[in-house]
Amino acid sequence: MTEIKPVDTTVLPGLPALSAQAERLIELGVHERAGLSTAEVRSFAAAGEAAAGGEGALLAVHPDRVPASALAPLLRRDDKPGFVVTDMSDVDLFTPLDTIALPDSSLYLLTGIDRGDHMADWSPDEALPALTADARTPLLLTEGIHWVLQQPAALERNHCFMTIGSRLRKANGTLDARTPAIWISNGTGRDGRERRNAPKVGWCWAGNRHTWLGFASATGRRGQDL
Repeated sequence: MTEIKPVDTTVLPGLPALSAQAERLIELGVHERAGLSTAEVRSFAAAGEAAAGGEGALLAVHPDRVPASALAPLLRRDDKPGFVVTDMSDVDLFTPLDTIALPDSSLYLLTGIDRGDHMADWSPDEALPALTADARTPLLLTEGIHWVLQQPAALERNHCFMTIGSRLRKANGTLDARTPAIWISNGTGRDGRERRNAPKVGWCWAGNRHTWLGFASATGRRGQDL
């Protein structure tokens, strides 16, 4: 395993209150795509705020309700919408690893989110066991998008992140070697110059390292019982 780098001292602003996150999802129409009423979203957020540990949590919609392909275009940076790379047309087939148990509810909270800057220049194959040993769970791609929707500062040049909780399983049961990530387009190649600085959903090989990609993770997920 690669040597652990010192933890980056960049401090992100705190996440908005859950009530504000709920309004953000409603403003974007995510609740309609998920088949939820505004009352359901607001009620869940209010319960999360009332529960111990709700502060600093991220409100997420279950990926079965709203897939990554529907969330990515809602991202914005420099007034440019997010997009999925052209060679990831199967993005919605990336599902949670077998070790990740999602709450059985349309809405849930993630606690203790971290961008994993200190793991930059690790490969996904190296990062996953390290996160597990540290009692952390890697973010799903949809969760990473939700994070940037609520906290755009979480995505910045040279400090972007992978979401290795989502993987594609092939017909023979083995994992596809691609691992999803969220970063900022340089407007080169098939992205097109018009997409320079736009939020980008793409992928990297599970065995490759990138100095500008951390590994987003959380301490846990909580559903309706909060």
